Amino acid sequence: MPSIARLITLVESTPEDVHGVLPELYAAGGRAHVVGVTGSPGSGKSTLVNALVSEVRGRGHTIAVVAVDPSSPFSGGAILGDRIRMQEHTLDDSVFVRSMSSRGALGGLARASVDAVAILDAAGFDVVVVETVGAGQSEVEIIRTAHTIVLVSVPGMGDDVQAIKAGVMEIADIHVVNKADRPETHRTVKDLRGTLQLGLDHGGLGWETPIVETVALDGRGVPEFADAVEAHRAWLESSGELSRRERRTAAARLTTLAKELLMEQLAEPAGGAVFERAVDDVSSRRLDPRTAAKDLIRELIS
Repeated sequence: MPSIARLITLVESTPEDVHGVLPELYAAGGRAHVVGVTGSPGSGKSTLVNALVSEVRGRGHTIAVVAVDPSSPFSGGAILGDRIRMQEHTLDDSVFVRSMSSRGALGGLARASVDAVAILDAAGFDVVVVETVGAGQSEVEIIRTAHTIVLVSVPGMGDDVQAIKAGVMEIADIHVVNKADRPETHRTVKDLRGTLQLGLDHGGLGWETPIVETVALDGRGVPEFADAVEAHRAWLESSGELSRRERRTAAARLTTLAKELLMEQLAEPAGGAVFERAVDDVSSRRLDPRTAAKDLIRELIS
């Protein structure tokens, strides 16, 4: 466990120090079921994840959690409260919990979270849960990391309607209505079911998105939630959707890294000089911006 923690710390702080081991990590991975848990702040995501950890362990599986906390706009740090909430699992060697500051990253995920998932996958965990900040519309970014997307909402807070507005609704593979002991639960479930009947069925591939009611504080509905996660994993494998999602994740990661590498090239002295020449060409109208940009990229990668 300490070696895993140190490796993730390196990914967060000095990623260039782990570039040499990343090929081995990716080659050793590919077996973990990555579950993304998202939803609005206050929906009880962390409590639900904590309950899921206990349920998964009770079924004899190993599990790791990457919990992305919002960062301070001043210090860049985070409260990292999930490590406090999950103290009961600290003595279990089959559970690993890591909180990561979002550090201003969009999409509810820290920039290093994808590499952290790869490390935990290579370490042999059966399930890796990624809990996002809960930032609203940008939460759709979780689709680029996880195999199974869980959207958590709460009765009486308008989360279901907000999800529809934000465009998050269609990414969910499983809906969880947490705090289902509230009187507004029936209305929330009814609204969600009505929305799902509009045709948000993942392209007609055969998965019917379930709505699971839970009270994470006392464990009610958590076994049914874990059943839904396992059922979705089985469907992914049997339908061939798992391979498609792996390719989607790979494409997104490649695109992101290619952009980052180009920006790094621009930041170097030689890249800066090339950029300045392109600026001169555009400002003097010798070249249009699009042509100059294409020439710039061509020169940077040559």
